[in-house]
Amino acid sequence: MATSSAPLEIGRVVLKVRDLDTVGGFYEQALGLAPINRNGESATYGTGDRVLLELHGDTAAPRGSPREAGLFHTAFLLPSRADLGAWLHHAAETRVPLQGASDHLVSEALYLADPEGNGIEIYVDRPRDQWTVKDGQIAMATEPLDLNDVASSATAPWSGVPDGTVVGHVHLQVGALDPSEEFIKQSLGMDLTTRYPGANFFSSGGYHHHLAGNIWNSRNAGTRTPEATGLTEVEILGTPAGLANAALQPGAVLTDPWGTRFHITQKEA
Repeated sequence: MATSSAPLEIGRVVLKVRDLDTVGGFYEQALGLAPINRNGESATYGTGDRVLLELHGDTAAPRGSPREAGLFHTAFLLPSRADLGAWLHHAAETRVPLQGASDHLVSEALYLADPEGNGIEIYVDRPRDQWTVKDGQIAMATEPLDLNDVASSATAPWSGVPDGTVVGHVHLQVGALDPSEEFIKQSLGMDLTTRYPGANFFSSGGYHHHLAGNIWNSRNAGTRTPEATGLTEVEILGTPAGLANAALQPGAVLTDPWGTRFHITQKEA
């Protein structure tokens, strides 16, 4: 399922990188994102006319620490399991190194990282009627993924991310769970969907999660170095009603306790 029916969803993710050509080329070749625009030291990638990723190049930027607050991964949601199977064949044939593969009950996910260490998830959702809700929370887990079964679902060779691909969610590294929860619920107007050891998950419209925050690598992290490579901004797209219900103003930029920015954008009609 896509998340376009949710009152709020993720638009684009903005990263600062040292080597724009290398990182951009990775997202084109390994993931299959289409280049949309290149302007000086920035470039955008996506599918169709929808921008999913924006890269800003800065050769002098210090490298962000993996223990800082910031990005855990950007998660690209494919339209179908057949697409995930096709990408898995592509990754094997082109030797894209995977870092993990998990069955999360609500989704099936593959994990990797770009050349500068920014985490990436490529996933597909199970139908919503197969999700389990218990005590008001959506059941999620981290179980082994049957890669052969996923690969067998492919019906055509991989030819780049298909139309309908979106950034399904963004998983953040945070310094502490309680202030992260307060910010995402109170400032961004999303609902808690699941508590997990060391992580919380939040969404709009009943999705399993649009945002998550964990302390697995970043417990007690302070404000991140703004000049460093890594996550610069997350765009939150909202319907007029969704923005109004969450008390969000189009064009506003909100900053979480660790310096991660969220740019509020109203969806086009």
